[in-house]
Amino acid sequence: MKHKIAVIGGDARYLELIRQLQELPGTDIILVGFDKLEQGFTGMKQMDFTELEQDQLDAVILPITGTDTEGNVDTVFSDQHIQLTEDWMKDLKKDAVIFSGIVNDYLRNAAELAGISLIPLLERDDVAIYNSIPTAEGTIMMAIEHTDYTIHSSRVVVVGFGRVGQTVANKFAALGAEVSVSTKSSKDLARISEMGLKAVPLDNLKETAENCDLLINTIPAPVITRESIQHLPPHALILDLASKPGGTDFDYAKQRGIQAILARSLPGIVAPKTAGKILADVIKQILLEERRSIWN
Repeated sequence: MKHKIAVIGGDARYLELIRQLQELPGTDIILVGFDKLEQGFTGMKQMDFTELEQDQLDAVILPITGTDTEGNVDTVFSDQHIQLTEDWMKDLKKDAVIFSGIVNDYLRNAAELAGISLIPLLERDDVAIYNSIPTAEGTIMMAIEHTDYTIHSSRVVVVGFGRVGQTVANKFAALGAEVSVSTKSSKDLARISEMGLKAVPLDNLKETAENCDLLINTIPAPVITRESIQHLPPHALILDLASKPGGTDFDYAKQRGIQAILARSLPGIVAPKTAGKILADVIKQILLEERRSIWN
């Protein structure tokens, strides 16, 4: 008996994800929300959402954005209205698994009530670390597009030293930028110094901002405040990589005439094929290894 995976919605990176999933043995891939896609996928079924038989599905893959607060799924390649209600999820097989890029309270609660396993892919360390590579490359691309000076010898301040912040700092340093990294953690500050970068306690960010050409935020909290922005030179550029709404006071940056850009979902924009393969590799690993007992 073949296992059934329903891919419900998704953006350009999901095209590669779907191709990669074809490698799973003994699996039928059902596509929902791809009816306006010009290219086809050999050997795969396209269905309307209402045609899905939940009790036949072993896995459901939702878009990176998951659902909104009412369970609605955003579809790039379809005009279908797709809503994952609590009742819909309760009809899934009890050993089914739902994959989503991010999850909100609605999706988490609905899965819990249905007794279904829910895996937020972007919260996993492996996905986040792999994704930090196209994120850093996209940040470099945006820095080149929106400035009139080279990255080499420019003064770059990276706020946050998590999975994305580390990769971004490394890549800009490799291009010859003078990189400072700002964070609260004393342990991270020590590691930053060990790497040959300038370590800046987050409370001292405003002083560092005075000598900054490019300010890159990776912290999903309001850390790029009015106090720091007012110290930036007029030519400075702010690139905020944090999840919506970012961590920058965009209104004050606009008042000061400082260009500030919320650069979200860079992997899906600059390298959708690579980003799709990253997601597919992790999903296949989970299905074939972590859930071996039901997937064999």
